[in-house]
Amino acid sequence: MYNKAVTGEKSVYEDPGTLTEEQAVRMLAGMNEVIRAGEEMRKLRAEMIPVFAGFGWTQEKIAQLTEMSQPAVSKQVAKYRKDDAPPPAVLSLDQYDTPWLEGRLWGLAEELSEVFGDTARCTPYVIAVARGKKRFTPRNVDELRRLVEEDLGRHRAELPAGYQDAYDRISRGLDLPPKATTPAAPTATASARRALACRIQRVRLRGDA
Repeated sequence: MYNKAVTGEKSVYEDPGTLTEEQAVRMLAGMNEVIRAGEEMRKLRAEMIPVFAGFGWTQEKIAQLTEMSQPAVSKQVAKYRKDDAPPPAVLSLDQYDTPWLEGRLWGLAEELSEVFGDTARCTPYVIAVARGKKRFTPRNVDELRRLVEEDLGRHRAELPAGYQDAYDRISRGLDLPPKATTPAAPTATASARRALACRIQRVRLRGDA
């Protein structure tokens, strides 16, 4: 039932800021499930293409990872060549804009839900997000924070310290004034950053880095 993260074999903060192709495939497998959930989430597919291009991946590889056709990928890449392309995405967890922190919280909730199943208080919320029935409004984020905090308290003895440490950092960041959590140079749309942070948080928690 428990994956490598639950053994505490590797700290969540051993973060080189890069992803291997194998890690990216696992990350995107989960992201594709989210993208399929609804029209709003499917927009992430196009929004993520410039992020992946910034990693230096070829159009063929991006098409494979995102499960899109290569012509569709080429169209998006060409669009961002004409427009102002965002700078390459930073993969470090230690970023403090609100969408990134919300994405980390989402990823932490997904891990707790996967590990503890229906007994996790955050599981219904995770399912609602996956089905496009929950959005990341301030009220909903506060609700998710309470559910995650309760799950961490109930299962403290069964989880490595990295889970609580991740939550504490996320929570402190979300409690800062908005001006202190806005990046000087956003690397992608809010929804794309949120989804990317969610997947990277899960990769780090699992000790795959």
